[in-house]
Amino acid sequence: MLREDLRIARRFGMARPVYMDYAATTPLDPRVRDCMLECMGHEQGFGNPSSATHVYGSQAARAVERAAEAVASLINCDLEELVWTSGATEADNLAIIGAAQFRNMRGRHIITTVIEHKAVLESCAWLATQGYAVSYVQSDELGRIDPRAIAAAFTAETTLVSVMHANNETGVVQDIAAIGALCRDRDILFHVDAAQSVGKLPIDVRELQIDLLSINAHKACGPKGVGALYMNADRIRRVEPLLFGGGQQRGIRPGTLPVHQIAGMGETMRILRADMIEEVPRIQALRDRLWSGIEKLPGIFLNGDSLNRLCSILNVSVADVEGESLRYALADLAVASGSACNSANGEPSYVLRSLGRSDQLVESSLRFSVGRFSTAADVEQAVESFRVAVTHLQTLASLDEAG
Repeated sequence: MLREDLRIARRFGMARPVYMDYAATTPLDPRVRDCMLECMGHEQGFGNPSSATHVYGSQAARAVERAAEAVASLINCDLEELVWTSGATEADNLAIIGAAQFRNMRGRHIITTVIEHKAVLESCAWLATQGYAVSYVQSDELGRIDPRAIAAAFTAETTLVSVMHANNETGVVQDIAAIGALCRDRDILFHVDAAQSVGKLPIDVRELQIDLLSINAHKACGPKGVGALYMNADRIRRVEPLLFGGGQQRGIRPGTLPVHQIAGMGETMRILRADMIEEVPRIQALRDRLWSGIEKLPGIFLNGDSLNRLCSILNVSVADVEGESLRYALADLAVASGSACNSANGEPSYVLRSLGRSDQLVESSLRFSVGRFSTAADVEQAVESFRVAVTHLQTLASLDEAG
């Protein structure tokens, strides 16, 4: 009956899919929306924060400062160590390209991993066209990066290491503290992409010995189009800018600041800091409930480390099922195949390939990700839909083989 109901609902547009793609982006929290609207009204907040000669500019500047205070409190840094960007992608580019170019007299060797986000991998690839050497460290079959493998890749020319905190496809969490200590001992800059982990894992840039940290807001129920780069003021005087003109943010990232987006990011970080202790266990319980509901189906494989992973992400592959058919059969669920970036261009997941998964399992992989507005009812619907789809498609596959 459920399968027929879902078919009718899809045909006549009677129901929207259950959203389980929080790792791609998230719904805007109403509290964040209200904060942003205050900065877009005629009375206050809409001014240019660089216009220091009148009250409208000073109000906007104060809104930006409050947002910086919220970010700094969450990651334990000083306000002047933050640079606003358009998101984590720009922050990754600015950190890697900007730091490498500014320190090119110190060395021209970069170390990263094969499972990084494309924003990191393509920044490193561009540096390779400029004469830099790039080493790519392989993960193990659970998606973990061994800090000893990072250390083994060090050379006298190594100037920067970039390792993500938590993988955007599998959710696997890396030993950032150990890698940070290795880099600090050798005076090598350490960059971390924390787009997925901010608000889900505690981040103390001092304790973890991180020199550059990329974060954004839209993975945490904040606005799209805004992010930040943390730069350790004691170890980095500046990075080479990617943009020019205006002189804002010490010339590192010029351009008029989008006050409403920055204020929204600040409110996002305040909410994360206040709610993380209660919210993370709730989200993890939903993820575990989802896994317990599908793990006993035949041919189901969990991708990535079952222990060291984010509370929110569950990545699975299904044996004996064609990936496109599986995604079509799950039209009532908004889930991802691989990362959001790869889903858009149809490329198979390079992350899962690095784990040693077969072509068939890579093609039939799905990433479920839950978050702030996910409910137990959402999970139950996802479990039932997945069971129905997988059972039906595996039955068809076995009949084809028998015929």
